[in-house]
Amino acid sequence: MPKLSVILITKNEASHIVQCLDSVHFADEWIVVDSGSTDATVALAREWGATVYIHEDWLGFGIQKNRALAYATGDWLLSIDADERVPEALAIEIQKIIQDGHQSIAGYTMPRLSSYCGHFMRHGGWWPDRVLRLFKREQSRFSDRQVHEKVEIKGQVGQLTAHLIHYTHPNLEAVLNKMNTYSTAGAAVMQERGRSGGILKACFHGFWAFIRAYIFRAGFLDGAYGFMAAISHAEGTYYRYVKCWLMKHIDNQK
Repeated sequence: MPKLSVILITKNEASHIVQCLDSVHFADEWIVVDSGSTDATVALAREWGATVYIHEDWLGFGIQKNRALAYATGDWLLSIDADERVPEALAIEIQKIIQDGHQSIAGYTMPRLSSYCGHFMRHGGWWPDRVLRLFKREQSRFSDRQVHEKVEIKGQVGQLTAHLIHYTHPNLEAVLNKMNTYSTAGAAVMQERGRSGGILKACFHGFWAFIRAYIFRAGFLDGAYGFMAAISHAEGTYYRYVKCWLMKHIDNQK
């Protein structure tokens, strides 16, 4: 029977790591690549039974996940984040795929249900938020992007029906921290690709991001949380363009 390896990358995920690993107990192997946690993440993962490798030279999400992929030995890989959980229904569906999966299908997407400040979001572009997380090791790799990395797969992609649970943004402070981190990384990617930022562009794209999420993607149906999430998305977009502009401005002054 084909073997399933779970891969995840971590940094300071002591509050999540055990519950995450518990939810994927049905796998054959658990690979954790840590980027220098200062809390109990590494100790908890090892105590649970995962194999942990430490790479503190952070080069981006894509490269770090490719490191985890390289350590895995399973025929199939399940890539998961520490703040995600695999419910029983999804676990059963994954196990059936591993046992009976079609040879022609190299990977599967699954819908992801995410929370925002404790509220599970069903609109505004948050659902079904299909993500490619189950795939054959020999036919897949991650793109080397710093953020929003993607699985590059050789072969057909199927769809699972049961959803993955994502406990993202537990509070507003976490929202702001993540927005700051991702907007900085996103600005760096923009600069690498030769794209330009600017105040007017930041305002336009930020405003459009809010309208798209709140109006066109019906974020208003999530009530106050939908409004807050749309504002957060707009702010992240705004700061990405502003930071890109500032990076170029600083480079020109050197």
